[in-house]
Amino acid sequence: MRNAIYPGSFDPPTYGHLDVIKRASTLFDKVIVSVLNNSAKTPLFSAEERVNMLREAVCDLPNVEVRSFEGLTIEFAKECNACAIVRGLRAVTDFEYELQLAQVNKVMAPAIETVLLTTALEYAFLSSTVVREFASYGSDISKFVPPSIEKCIIKRLNELKNKNN
Repeated sequence: MRNAIYPGSFDPPTYGHLDVIKRASTLFDKVIVSVLNNSAKTPLFSAEERVNMLREAVCDLPNVEVRSFEGLTIEFAKECNACAIVRGLRAVTDFEYELQLAQVNKVMAPAIETVLLTTALEYAFLSSTVVREFASYGSDISKFVPPSIEKCIIKRLNELKNKNN
């Protein structure tokens, strides 16, 4: 089987992420969406919550699995017997960073390729940061995330607002 991983923080998952996942699922036998659990950061959602949101969002894709991981992406790719790491490119500004990662990963694991998928034009502006920012001001984010994820975001932001009041 040709396994690929699609790593990221997915905090929260967006339509842009889902677009890359769906397209990657047509290229590989199995795609493992890999939610990074980075203890150095303070995400809006726990790794478990992000995994659950993604599982619900990709439940119609039988060859997609969602898991969390810690540590180096390349080590997780080896653990998953992946032949590729899928990354999304939104703009030319992403390319330099992604190229550097791809080159380092190639040195560490020559058999694992990096596949860069350009984001669909309608999502080229979209990032989790944009979603969090707009949601924090009460803006409509329904064009950025599926309804189930929108509900989770609104609920979490209300919890944080009530906690701080």
